[in-house]
Amino acid sequence: MLIIGRNGLLSTPAASLMIRTRRATGGLLLTASHNPGGPEGDFGIKLNMSHGESASETIMDEIYKYTRTITRYTTTTLPDIDLTKIGIQTKDGFTIEIVDSVRGYVDYMKEIFDFEIIKTFFRQFPNFRILFDGLHGGRMFEIRFKTNILVTGPYVKEIFLNELGLPASFLQNCVPLPDFGGGHPDPNLAYAKTLITRVNAEKIDIGFASDGDGDRNMVYCVETLVSPCDCLAIIAHHAEKIPYFKKNKIYGYARSMPTSGALDLVAEKKNMKCYEVPTGWKFFCTLFDHCKISICGEESFGIGSNHIREKDGIWGILAWLNILAVINIEYKNQQFKGVLDILNDFWKIYGRTYFLRYDYEEVDASGASRALTRFSAIIHDESYIGTSPIDGFKVRDAGDFSYHDSITGETVEHQGLYIKFEEKSRIVVRLSGTGSCGATIRLLFISMQFFTKNRLYIEKYEANRQKFHLKPENVLHALFEYAMKLLNLKEYIGTCTPTVIT
Repeated sequence: MLIIGRNGLLSTPAASLMIRTRRATGGLLLTASHNPGGPEGDFGIKLNMSHGESASETIMDEIYKYTRTITRYTTTTLPDIDLTKIGIQTKDGFTIEIVDSVRGYVDYMKEIFDFEIIKTFFRQFPNFRILFDGLHGGRMFEIRFKTNILVTGPYVKEIFLNELGLPASFLQNCVPLPDFGGGHPDPNLAYAKTLITRVNAEKIDIGFASDGDGDRNMVYCVETLVSPCDCLAIIAHHAEKIPYFKKNKIYGYARSMPTSGALDLVAEKKNMKCYEVPTGWKFFCTLFDHCKISICGEESFGIGSNHIREKDGIWGILAWLNILAVINIEYKNQQFKGVLDILNDFWKIYGRTYFLRYDYEEVDASGASRALTRFSAIIHDESYIGTSPIDGFKVRDAGDFSYHDSITGETVEHQGLYIKFEEKSRIVVRLSGTGSCGATIRLLFISMQFFTKNRLYIEKYEANRQKFHLKPENVLHALFEYAMKLLNLKEYIGTCTPTVIT
């Protein structure tokens, strides 16, 4: 039997949930992810396994191996399938069940979060405004099926309009379009400008943007991006305010290697383990399945928990609203606490981990590779550890990140070049991306701060409260300049100017 969501609609989180609840063998998602889609854009096939998780590296390597031996293929024809009609349809001996995937997902969110206290919050604070931008997330699905789209928008409308009773003005760009309206449904400062412009102009309290398949979200306040690394750590810090984590034990936490160390600080304070894994949600899933972690995330705006086996953008939004509601209603604060107040309170407890990610998108793959080869040669020199290449920064460790999964025995290598400084700062660089054009370099700077299309990540930790409100680009400038010197991007890819800074 083939199970399909009504109108062909399944967000990635809803698909993971359905695979689990229906005990399916697996699932196939036709998606452009967060890349430009449409007939001339990106298109991919995503394979999920029986727990709702993405297929492992081992399985995908085996599938790829078989694709190189294919010598022929066969096709078949089926009568038209009506995807608008819920129920079982049998065509020429082939059984298809059309299900309401939105309702099942929404009902599950109502089990996880306290919708009543969120509704009370909006009633008690009627001037508190949110804005959700769906970035026209959608996918074309028209191979012999009488429908044309699948997206995040219907889930958001059901939750925010019908369940929470918010006005339609709180939503924008939620009409799913096959080419995302010509946009790029990647929630960041470059591609979510419609959200940023309106939040700034109307002084909206909090803005959220989602990606094309609903598994990422961005949090933005007036003139302030809440770092995805901070979002992850704040939700972990306040997790016990969410009903799901009141009922279910919190086992631990995990983050992708490029993600900042803010989550590590929360884990340390709560006396729990925080795992560091390669980029890719599949690495979290093994830890979920063996009750090692409950909450995890990555710097690319992905966050989630063990409720499913995919990251979940709507889950992240509801977590923020649940936390805001509990702090302002149950705790009965003398003064209203908004998102920035919660952010500042978090920094007062843990210090601030400054973080920036620099994306160099669709650059020449050969040039990007040469830049990373140069970087690698320098940091792997035996004399490099212990040097102070930047005033005030002493190298504690450097190398190429590898990960050994003690549960599966799998080892994954070459997951990103890094430099760690004794001053709780870090530089990470790696090639990355799910797009189909060129290469992407990512640079991450973390200080206590973290990090590549080509991506550069920079991170730096700051414990001095007088320095919590500096501009990240100023705090991390020396690390960025040093990374540019090591990579020599101007020579290899023709520019030092990133496409996107997050």
